[in-house]
Amino acid sequence: MLLGYGLGAIPFGLILTRLAGLGDVRAIGSGNIGATNVLRTGRKGLAAATLVLDAAKGAAAVLIARWLWPDTDLARLAAIAAFLGHLYPVWLGFRGGKGVATLLGILAALAWPVALVFAAVWIAALLIARYSSVAGMAAAFSAPIAAAARGGIGEALLFLGFALLVLWRHRANLARLFAGTEPKVGAAKG
Repeated sequence: MLLGYGLGAIPFGLILTRLAGLGDVRAIGSGNIGATNVLRTGRKGLAAATLVLDAAKGAAAVLIARWLWPDTDLARLAAIAAFLGHLYPVWLGFRGGKGVATLLGILAALAWPVALVFAAVWIAALLIARYSSVAGMAAAFSAPIAAAARGGIGEALLFLGFALLVLWRHRANLARLFAGTEPKVGAAKG
């Protein structure tokens, strides 16, 4: 659990923007440490790196736990800990990211077919709606549905818990969506 939490709590968006000389990513846009807010710096490469590294830390927590303790459910506990570490990192005052990329990595390590559905839904929702928040929430809720369709009720319940946390972390985005003030991806700054 501590290993998973420690991996999940690495704030790659914050680290990468500081290393690039862009300061604290929490001071711009939504104030989030995730890839979408890093994209607001205008540095697509940094945003892509943030997405990949945030996904990788979720996958790494699961794979390391599975390697160290095979034939146990500790990989699922590591997944939960990594996800919570990303959402609530102790060294950032428990104010982390929204969990979408980290969830993708967790899904890739626990149930790769579900991760493929997640990625396809995220891409489709982003192309249709042009809102990163809508894409992330839609993808998160596709995971328990895909797991249930595969017959994995335990997985479906775990992934539903993750999806509910993603929804909770997007509550400010939901308020902006309802108010008509949520920025679209690629929209010109006004």
